[in-house]
Amino acid sequence: MAVVLPNRLLTLYALEHPWARDANGVPVPPDPNQRSEPRGTRPGSALEQPDGTWSLRLDPAAWPVEPGDVVGDETGMTWTVTTARVHRVPGCPAADYVQVTATRNPPEAP
Repeated sequence: MAVVLPNRLLTLYALEHPWARDANGVPVPPDPNQRSEPRGTRPGSALEQPDGTWSLRLDPAAWPVEPGDVVGDETGMTWTVTTARVHRVPGCPAADYVQVTATRNPPEAP
């Protein structure tokens, strides 16, 4: 098992969840051009994967993280969350983290 150390400062922009629903009960996402308030900037990591997705590691204080949320770093790069789950290590809270799979905004052209 590899240890992933922080390599940048990450800020979570969490959308309001659950989303509002239309007249048919279908969830309607908020306007993508309106960024929500940041939920804090903390050390984290972002590593590009061979398949073009990104693996992000966030501080567990950022939890909950949902698909559609946006993560940004100090250089201006942003990613849209596709999946997220929190990992907690019993008896060792310093090792806790949020594992995120994300796509870069805008996506890189191959």
